[in-house]
Amino acid sequence: MRWQGQRIDDTDAQALPGMENRTGFLRTVTTPDFAGMTFHEVLAKSALNHVPGPSKMPFSWTVNPYRGCSHACSYCFARGTHTYLDLDAGRDFDSQIVVKVNVVETLEKELRHGSWRHETVALGTNTDPYQRAEGRYRLMPGIIRALAESGTPFSVLTKGTLIRRDIPLLVDAAAQVPVDVQLSIAMFDETLREAIEHGAPSTQARLDTVRALSDAGFRVGVFLMPILPHLTDSVNAIDGALRRIREAGADHVIYGALHLRAGVKPWFLQWLSEHRPDLLSSYRALYPGAAAEAPKDYRQWLGRRVKPLIRMHGLEALHSDDRPARARRTAPERVVRTPEPSAMLF
Repeated sequence: MRWQGQRIDDTDAQALPGMENRTGFLRTVTTPDFAGMTFHEVLAKSALNHVPGPSKMPFSWTVNPYRGCSHACSYCFARGTHTYLDLDAGRDFDSQIVVKVNVVETLEKELRHGSWRHETVALGTNTDPYQRAEGRYRLMPGIIRALAESGTPFSVLTKGTLIRRDIPLLVDAAAQVPVDVQLSIAMFDETLREAIEHGAPSTQARLDTVRALSDAGFRVGVFLMPILPHLTDSVNAIDGALRRIREAGADHVIYGALHLRAGVKPWFLQWLSEHRPDLLSSYRALYPGAAAEAPKDYRQWLGRRVKPLIRMHGLEALHSDDRPARARRTAPERVVRTPEPSAMLF
């Protein structure tokens, strides 16, 4: 495995005799509380990741405390990143979770650096920061505090209901810096949700989390993504989803069609062959060869269907393609700055 990039040379002066040097530290953990999962604890060289210049992402910096994700969403765009560690993008992505155990301390150091410009940092852009592993490692409270105390605005995108644990911290952080919170809720048929993202919390549990965050004073957005051709793109499916989103107290909806990068396409098509073989030929026509995006005609058709329904439910509509690239939002000039880390999303 190519783990060297996950390790650092580190000496702890306060460690017990003989334990001062942690060069190449790596520990693999299994526990009955997380049956079927393996945690690979690593020391990361950097916490802040700079998004490559050509990226369409509307942010420049990310923090990802985990690699791999127990939500096990068959359509997850991040699956391909696991192959960098010589793990597969299927079952390994769901069960072999890399944990950056020193991410808080590393982030604090980077935020103190004089070059840091207080640009918005996005959490949850590659794998979910509130997946099940967070219940064991509790990395997010330290990350939230570090960003807020440094005067750095941030956003959180999650499927995880564990974010409710940190609502008091998020409220305190929002008193210091701008904080954006979004929940990802794509499946509103529980049978389909259980089949396609069986490790994620139920739809209702996530809607209850939207309500809890809204009641705490946040303008909560919902990512209605991905919308799946022939599965969740009917008027009835979209209308029912938006009704429940609005009733939960959400403020706006970001929508978009399924995106099938090379790393995820084989796994999603395998899921389709097992659960909906009748749709295989349609999907191969929509996403031929190396195509990752649905055809432009389909995306335009989807927009004409979704936007009026979003407006009808009193929600603000945003398309994933329409968000401003690299929207830069900075906090008052009162704090610290960071070195340039690796230009990788993970």
